[in-house]
Amino acid sequence: MGSQLLVKRAVTQIAAREPVPQGLQWLIAACFSPSVIAAVAIQGIGFIVWVVVVSRVKLGLAFAISGAFFYVLIALSSWALYGERLAAAQWAGLVLVSCGVLLMTLSGGRPA
Repeated sequence: MGSQLLVKRAVTQIAAREPVPQGLQWLIAACFSPSVIAAVAIQGIGFIVWVVVVSRVKLGLAFAISGAFFYVLIALSSWALYGERLAAAQWAGLVLVSCGVLLMTLSGGRPA
């Protein structure tokens, strides 16, 4: 989640420049942004953690749990940091996904 927020910060800062970089200049500015570099490092660490998790937990269960929490945390973080809002239907979708993950987790990932 932190890496996505850093990427958003980087591209927002690039878009605020005068003049706004275009095309290849924009891509180079994004690639060399300290926020994007930090985001890539965080993704690398996240990958290592993910390898450890899936070596110990069923993939479907691990992915479902991480996905549901990721969606809610990104929605809340983007609201708090960037003022981005979701519509009521989008929040309802997040709640439905989270409830589905809760049911999957409570059953222990066992077939019925």
